[in-house]
Amino acid sequence: MEATGQACKIIPVKSTGDLDLVSPIYEIGIQGVFTKELDTALLNDQADAAVHSLKDIPTLLAEGLTIAAILERGSHEDILFAKTGFVPDDSKPAVIATSSIRRRAQWLERFPNHSLVNVRGNVETRLKKFRESGWDGIIMARAGVERLGLDLNGTTTLSWMLPSPAQGAIAVVCRKEDKEVAQLFAALHHDPTAQCVEVERDFLRQLHGGCSVPISALAQLENDHIHFRGAVHSVDGTANFRVDKKYRKDQWREAGTKAADEVKASPIGKKILDEIQKLKSPRP
Repeated sequence: MEATGQACKIIPVKSTGDLDLVSPIYEIGIQGVFTKELDTALLNDQADAAVHSLKDIPTLLAEGLTIAAILERGSHEDILFAKTGFVPDDSKPAVIATSSIRRRAQWLERFPNHSLVNVRGNVETRLKKFRESGWDGIIMARAGVERLGLDLNGTTTLSWMLPSPAQGAIAVVCRKEDKEVAQLFAALHHDPTAQCVEVERDFLRQLHGGCSVPISALAQLENDHIHFRGAVHSVDGTANFRVDKKYRKDQWREAGTKAADEVKASPIGKKILDEIQKLKSPRP
């Protein structure tokens, strides 16, 4: 915003997800593990706006908050950093690191004989742990690596892996009542991105999922229609249900819900969703 002449002050805030670097995210047992503390700062008037990776924002925002802008999407893809010479092959044992249960499930679907280990921390921390470990590879979001200007040489784009809903998009959240702040950020809003990520988040919302469950979705504008791909996976990757549909562009407000209805109507989809609900139960 400073580039537009608006003075800004950055207030560092540590989230629950940042503070607990040991537990897998799905074991922390709460929604908004990366947003709760920032929501509190907004509602307590300690900050005027919060900037998030949209994939981390719960589909139901805290009362009194609103998304002021969704920026043009970066890469939605996941990438693999691998040790020199390593090529994924299910006939050989391998150890892959990821903090995402979604990535874990999709990797095990393709490479069931590999071992997956949990890794937490920011991008640099996870890459440092990878370099110092005996792991064969680590899966990361391409957008986060690119935004930090880190070297992508030697990485492999996992084009077969469906992303988390809204992966690669950044959102600005502010108080609903603060119309002036919302107006300041309106110029940054990118409507085509907003439509696509809303389809993905509707899919997630209708399936009662969050950022720490094995639900994936990707909506892309293609000429006069929206191409939607979504999936639910069992935690161990042995079962999944996928949706691959094209909707008219003017159907974007209902596309995510229609896709979710297909999952819920399928016996295997319902079985996986029941498993996910147990996974989301708070730990004692």
